[in-house]
Amino acid sequence: MVSEPTLSQIVLPPEIGALRLDPAAPLVVVDVDEVLAMFMHGFERFLGGHGLEMRLERFAIFQNIFRPGEAEHLDIAAGRQLFEAFFETDVEHIDPAPGAREALDLLAARASIVILTNAPPQSRQPRARWLVKHGFDYPFVINAGPKGHAVAAMTALTTGKAAFVDDLLPNLDSVAQEAPAVATFQLVADQRLRPLAYAAPDRHPRIDDWDELGKAIAAAIGVAGS
Repeated sequence: MVSEPTLSQIVLPPEIGALRLDPAAPLVVVDVDEVLAMFMHGFERFLGGHGLEMRLERFAIFQNIFRPGEAEHLDIAAGRQLFEAFFETDVEHIDPAPGAREALDLLAARASIVILTNAPPQSRQPRARWLVKHGFDYPFVINAGPKGHAVAAMTALTTGKAAFVDDLLPNLDSVAQEAPAVATFQLVADQRLRPLAYAAPDRHPRIDDWDELGKAIAAAIGVAGS
């Protein structure tokens, strides 16, 4: 039998070790793309500049990239190259999700906020500038893979209640497994993607409006009405 690795044995994003959170305050951990940022709109504009188009036929990225007039999607490897290039050159041009800044502003008055994204490493500086520009000037962590261990490590830094917001069901399930005391919420910012997104509202409440989501998070971490 192979034993599960302990949290101390997991390779965590180095930024977590540098976090200085209020040890008694609640914690809210938030994804970026399709949560704080309208990623698909921005990537779609980028693809148009390369003579390509986005057809939102499924909740995916690379399988939705097409050459105009063609029935088969672009080769996955070519799509990945475009994705990497977008994060190097155009990631600062994404629009923020409506209501996200205002909701986090209210939560930040009583809770610590941490941004947790799976963006490519080369996007660190442009993404940090984007966050500050749009009013999301909070600690920022770049992760790779499922987010459960990273969120578990952050919650270990505080005795307060915690919440996590993401658009992707696997990340929400990962957090629920590794940090079961954390309240998990799903938000999909792009209205076109909402019908396509995999959801499990019995496990992770799905709230696609930041005003309503902010209120739900406040209630979950015990700061509602304060």
